[in-house]
Amino acid sequence: MKVVITSTGENLDANVDQRFGRCKYFLIVDADSMKFEVLPNEDAMGYGGVGVQAAQTIAKTGAEIVVTGSVGPNAFQTLSAAGIKVFTGASGSIKESVEKYKKGELKETGAPSVGSHSGMRR
Repeated sequence: MKVVITSTGENLDANVDQRFGRCKYFLIVDADSMKFEVLPNEDAMGYGGVGVQAAQTIAKTGAEIVVTGSVGPNAFQTLSAAGIKVFTGASGSIKESVEKYKKGELKETGAPSVGSHSGMRR
């Protein structure tokens, strides 16, 4: 199963980025084999709409699951419309978060976990 995790770095030891739309990288991880690919978030520094753009990028990967710290309303709606399940509240390393997901320790969210524009740099 393909799991996309927001990441601060380019490997499984990197930490989960708490912001979905403005994360540095997306790690696309095969939860069974732990093989992964790195997808830089090209839209992270955009002025607005980055959550929707990031969600559209993720939808194109064929991922079924997103694991992140938080997700805003527009990104959540876009991911949900694409049939992608969202798990928020993740922290620690990417590897730890995949293991927590596999053990059922992360809970699927049914709503955005933060308000609009919460990840914007000021």
